[in-house]
Amino acid sequence: MTLKEQINIERLPQHIAVIMDGNGRWAKEHGKQRIFGHQNAIQAVREVNEACAELGVGYLTLYAFSTENWNRPGDEVNGLMTLLSQTIKKETSTLLKNGIRLNVIGDIDRLSQSIRDELSRTIDSTSKGERMELTVALSYSGRWDITNAARRMAQAAKDGNLDPNNITEEVVSSYLSTAGRPDPELLIRTSGEMRISNFLMWQLAYSELYFTNKYWPDFRKDDLYEAILDYQHRERRFGKTSEQLNK
Repeated sequence: MTLKEQINIERLPQHIAVIMDGNGRWAKEHGKQRIFGHQNAIQAVREVNEACAELGVGYLTLYAFSTENWNRPGDEVNGLMTLLSQTIKKETSTLLKNGIRLNVIGDIDRLSQSIRDELSRTIDSTSKGERMELTVALSYSGRWDITNAARRMAQAAKDGNLDPNNITEEVVSSYLSTAGRPDPELLIRTSGEMRISNFLMWQLAYSELYFTNKYWPDFRKDDLYEAILDYQHRERRFGKTSEQLNK
């Protein structure tokens, strides 16, 4: 029985988030520049995207570029932006064919106008995709997301549109960049690092965390299936006891 056949479709995580880590170290081990690792990471994105859609996962969120990544060497940032633009153009037809709609979260005002325009065109053209939503986190950080939400709530309160006494967890969630979408049940991080690196800090409160030593450019469908199987063997209690869940 293959790994895919072992997955219980009835217990799929509705939303999977991925920290795609290890591109630079993968390139270094191959004696290449860091951008070589980013270029070879596209196949992993394609396979995970396709595998999630095939299984019936409703939402996939990929951490592509953090706000901290702007501090990397200029040549690498410029190379990443060029690669991003090329990839958007190249993959749009695949998203359309597979019924996948694109969404982007993050401080995208920091991106170039040409990239923002390309993203906008792809988001519009794929908006009717009903099979899965692919969210790409660009110029994103969890602290930025929460700070931005707090600023918007403060403005709403100042304008008389929000009573501070009525602010609940649900209200806070509605002001985040992920509003209207379920929190991830499963977070996958590649490369052996064991931290969330300022990613979806509010949304990951009850996510199951899965870490693998494999670098992102080597990540394939079977690696995703292993992560999902591991998730399905865990007991998700949300503060309750096992006995309460089994009643």
